[in-house]
Amino acid sequence: QVQLVESGGGLVQAGGSLRLSCAASGRIFSINDMAWYRQAPGKQRELVATITRGGGTNYADSVKGRFTISRDNAKNTVYLQMNSLKPEDTAVYYCSANTLTDVPVVRRYDAWGQGTQVTVSS
Repeated sequence: QVQLVESGGGLVQAGGSLRLSCAASGRIFSINDMAWYRQAPGKQRELVATITRGGGTNYADSVKGRFTISRDNAKNTVYLQMNSLKPEDTAVYYCSANTLTDVPVVRRYDAWGQGTQVTVSS
């Protein structure tokens, strides 16, 4: 199996910064795209940012210029640096990784983490 574990969430005042990390472990042959999503109470999960294996990035308009996604392929880890945080950034943040594994069979699928809470106070 493949496990994704997020860390780095917490409570921060508006204008502050947080850095999220997400480490993938288990039977991993390769990881293509990695991404961060978020889900606020009462809202649908939304895409925040994506990054390809080669480092190409895309961002939701709401976070452009404030958030930066990066990854360390050797560590199977993706990061999200969040600056100039706003109360509307409050959500549970999830990472995903498009992973090639052989458990239980050879397959490529999107593995998900359990999420980490980010709360921005005004």
